[in-house]
Amino acid sequence: MLSPKKLYLYRLLTNLMPETSCFGLKRRFLRWAGAEVGQNVRICSSATVLGCGELIIGDDTWIGQHCLIMASSKIEIGKNVDVAPMVYLGTGTHVPQFDKERCAGEGLNKDIKIGDGCWLCARTTILPGVTVGNMTIIGAGAVVNKDLPGGITAVGVPAKVLK
Repeated sequence: MLSPKKLYLYRLLTNLMPETSCFGLKRRFLRWAGAEVGQNVRICSSATVLGCGELIIGDDTWIGQHCLIMASSKIEIGKNVDVAPMVYLGTGTHVPQFDKERCAGEGLNKDIKIGDGCWLCARTTILPGVTVGNMTIIGAGAVVNKDLPGGITAVGVPAKVLK
């Protein structure tokens, strides 16, 4: 489980490091904060990890500049995954309610799983409860709101399989 206090220190320390180097130190600090981080994972300094859930990152994965990972439950990123700049992965959402003073009702958390070998292109958004199959490409700017099979390319808002 991630420790929000340790993640705060992780952010302070990594923001002092060069964007695309010191990867070994960043891995160690993120493990110290409670994440399960594989071998040769490369995380850019501007990537932000928040939450108190679980974060698992497989071997040889790249997390690009200005990504936001919000783990209020479990986020599992497979091995050999490329996460481009400004990708959002978030597990928290709300139950819609229209009979109260605000539409965002009770909060809930749904796990996210990204399969091995995937490529999440720039500004991709992965919404709560989504599983992306192995070797899938998510096109730039796509919003993934439902499970996607492996070996496909999905684009758009909401993301649809490219034929």
